[in-house]
Amino acid sequence: MQRDTDADAIVREIIARTGGDIRLALPLGLGKPVTLLNALVQAACDDPGVTLAIFTALTLERPSPGSDVERRFLEPAMDRLFGAYPDILYARLRREGKLPPNIKVSEFFMLAGRWLGNEAAQQAYISANYTHARDVLLRQRPNVLMQLVAEEGGRFSLSSNTDISSDLFRFRAQGEADFITVFETHPQLPFLQGPGATLGVDEVDLVLDPVEPFELFSAPRRPLALEDHAIGLHVARLIVDGGTLQIGIGTLGDTVANALLLRDRGAAATVQADCPFPVAQDAGEPFADGLYCVTEMLVAGLMALFDAGVIRREVDGTAIHAGFFVETRDFYASLRSLPPERRAKIGMMPVSFTNALYGDEAQKRAARTDARFVNAAMKVSALGDVMSDSVKDGQVVSGVGGQFNFIEQAFALDGARSIITLPATRISHGKVESNISWVLPSVTVPRHMRDIVVTEYGIADLRDRTDAEVIAALLAITDSRFQDDLMAKAKAAGKLPKDYQIPPAHRRNLPQTVADWLVPHRAALPDFPFDSDFDAIERVLLPALQELANLSPTLSGKAKLLAASLTSPPHPQEDEAMARMGYEDDRGLTARALRGALRRVASAKRDNQIL
Repeated sequence: MQRDTDADAIVREIIARTGGDIRLALPLGLGKPVTLLNALVQAACDDPGVTLAIFTALTLERPSPGSDVERRFLEPAMDRLFGAYPDILYARLRREGKLPPNIKVSEFFMLAGRWLGNEAAQQAYISANYTHARDVLLRQRPNVLMQLVAEEGGRFSLSSNTDISSDLFRFRAQGEADFITVFETHPQLPFLQGPGATLGVDEVDLVLDPVEPFELFSAPRRPLALEDHAIGLHVARLIVDGGTLQIGIGTLGDTVANALLLRDRGAAATVQADCPFPVAQDAGEPFADGLYCVTEMLVAGLMALFDAGVIRREVDGTAIHAGFFVETRDFYASLRSLPPERRAKIGMMPVSFTNALYGDEAQKRAARTDARFVNAAMKVSALGDVMSDSVKDGQVVSGVGGQFNFIEQAFALDGARSIITLPATRISHGKVESNISWVLPSVTVPRHMRDIVVTEYGIADLRDRTDAEVIAALLAITDSRFQDDLMAKAKAAGKLPKDYQIPPAHRRNLPQTVADWLVPHRAALPDFPFDSDFDAIERVLLPALQELANLSPTLSGKAKLLAASLTSPPHPQEDEAMARMGYEDDRGLTARALRGALRRVASAKRDNQIL
């Protein structure tokens, strides 16, 4: 093994050993060794004789403010919110259209929404289930694997990314792959274990120990809206004590985890008793046996459940099996500070283990009892198709990832269920749209794998039901402003009886109904149940900025904002909020619109309304 503190020296060695023809296997997300990676990309930029083909996913980037308002909000807090994470050179060059022809980058999963409109990224996207991405990579015959790692006791931990890497090392040991292993060590990465999650020094070729390690990417937690909490409370009813849990990416982890903690403390029953939407399941008892977790992504909500003892059912001495993580700096620090015996209860595994039943199938089936696989979607059709990865013109928002894998497991395992969650509506170009529609422009999961769908308005159990029953069940959790149009389309297509009527109990599916239910319980349903890097005044600004974004695209919305700025009572923290945005002495239209948004949010809060 060769070690150095100079990234350029390591890169020169890589080029020498490969002859300058580099096919790079690069982990997704946090596992990218940015110091080494940027040095390698720069070397390829400087020497057209070097060819560099990169296969990866989830290239992390700090956001680029798209407007003056976004700039004013983000720039003063960028390092605190996202970490002083360096630019990844290939991403910047690709975004600027300056990536040279001797460098190719292919990704199978993208940072959500980040590459919409970028032709180079969209054209280089490879659509693959997470469990198949490894095989796509192997067929490209990678000759270099680079990864960010933790080091402890003379061994290296793959830490945040065993997802594909641990399988690649297994294949190399079996003689089925041949590549140079290049690590960059990082003191802030937690040393985690699991079968294949650690390597000895004799298994590594080159190691960079940077003199000044870069700051890890931090993914700030987003505030939970009332509809998020409603979804979490519905999902919490469906989790079986003694069973198995998987939770997907986004705010979903926080809202489901908060609801499960309330359930375990016996505090959910009071909230659930006031639920105005018909639901068949009871609120659920506290967890006497606890849960076992098998998930591709380890999220803060799952760790909160682990810390509280809700996740405690062990499989081979492990309570959580996970494939990767990208979280906050506090999350990384909490993993590092766990006592060794507690940290050993978290096993980092390849996604070939977490996302599939193949290999040791009997043991996996025995372990994954009463499994609930909870994942988010963008839209659902009235017949049960799920859209999660792209938009109507084919542009990829993120990717398929592991969602389809977990839905497959839900149908393959006895007693298992897939739970797809989504808010019933979204605001697009200033207008409210239903997320349950007659048809979808693209499909991630086809209707023959429909199972359970949850919106803030309730639970639709679609498994084994006829098309007419599925449509009726989804109408029952559709926002009432869109029910009649959707029902008419179903009847026109001959998929719903002409005399069918939506039951009156489901005709109150409106944001205000959710507010009337949950605002009295707001103490149990905070915006940030697991804290946040946003400071107090930024937390005041977040809902106002969302209101500004929702209303400003239309003339009628602009008029509402202006009217509120002139006639509504000031927000209690308006002066402080405007000063934080640099608008304290500004009388321009944008500043007035933000004042209006702040006042509308304050008025809605006083009146227990949803905007």
